[in-house]
Amino acid sequence: MSSPESTGCPNVQMPNRDTLKILQGQKALVTGANSGIGMGVALALGEAGADVVVNYRSKPEVAEQVVEKIKGFGSNALAIHADVSKEDEIQAMFAKMVETFGTIDILVANAGLQRDAPIDEMTLDQWNAVITVNLTGQFLCCREAIREFKRRGVRPEVSCAAGKIICMSSVHEIIPWSGHVNYAASKGGVMLMMKSIAQEVAPHRIRVNSICPGAIRTPINKAAWDTPEAYDKLMKVIPYKRIGEPEDIAHAAVWLASDHADYVTGTSIVVDGGMCLFPGFAENG
Repeated sequence: MSSPESTGCPNVQMPNRDTLKILQGQKALVTGANSGIGMGVALALGEAGADVVVNYRSKPEVAEQVVEKIKGFGSNALAIHADVSKEDEIQAMFAKMVETFGTIDILVANAGLQRDAPIDEMTLDQWNAVITVNLTGQFLCCREAIREFKRRGVRPEVSCAAGKIICMSSVHEIIPWSGHVNYAASKGGVMLMMKSIAQEVAPHRIRVNSICPGAIRTPINKAAWDTPEAYDKLMKVIPYKRIGEPEDIAHAAVWLASDHADYVTGTSIVVDGGMCLFPGFAENG
């Protein structure tokens, strides 16, 4: 339903797929962007035309390689070190980004880690490490991005929205995961944090969504796919019968960050090959 006040989103166009630059002129920040999903997302945003801050905590040489690949697409890029569990480092990173790129249009809060243990053996340090990075770190990044989005407002020549946030969640915001209580709790927290922020900032034309990856071929879960035996076991919980690749998540992120998704906010998009379809019931219904 439309109204006289509804102007839609004139920036939405269907460009030639060979020259797809749907994020042209936008400024993006991806945390944990020097490996795995974060790297895939940073590269895809750069290829889609965005200038990208490549955040990293370790391996600066890999972050610089990502920067060079993004520049090869014709976009600008900058590597910035920051530990997302530390408020002062996040604030310094955002300040450097605004100083260099002028503003931020897209935040992908991706940085995360695991510290696995059975519940009766899990230490407080293991619990705190995961919650602090996976949940508190996303909160801090979202807060800083929203401050800039609200200060600057909508740039209609660039995007219909004042800003776009993509929280990297997991299928484990839905699926319990024994032996990984801290990780599952952090992602469940990300889900309601994202929805609550989205509800609050929607009137400011700020969109907030999550992507929930299933099993993706990244270093963090190498043990689950690196041998034929492990891969075969993994396929028992993936109806689509293949592991996901970082590019699968990256394509979803580009769409969510673009004006093609302008009416999407407060949503968790599950990219999992059907892992959340309770595959154990396929033959036991």
